[in-house]
Amino acid sequence: MLTNLKIKGMTCGHCVSAVTEQLSSISGVSKVDVNLESGRVAVSSVDALSQELIVSAVNEAGYELVSID
Repeated sequence: MLTNLKIKGMTCGHCVSAVTEQLSSISGVSKVDVNLESGRVAVSSVDALSQELIVSAVNEAGYELVSID
C-alpha cells in the first residue's frame, strides 16, 4: 500500500531524517521516501495506515501535515 503525504516545514537533511524516522516507527511501514524540494513523502506499508498515526508521527517530528493522498 502506498500513501502519499505533503508535509510543510522541511528545509534540510535533518528534517528528512526526522520525518523518515518517525514515519518508519509506525507498525507495518516498510519504506519512506522523502522529497525535500517538493515536501512530498511516499510511505509504503503492508496495510492502510490510520490518518491519526500519520498525523501523530509528522507532528512528533516537528512538522505539519498538509495533505494525505
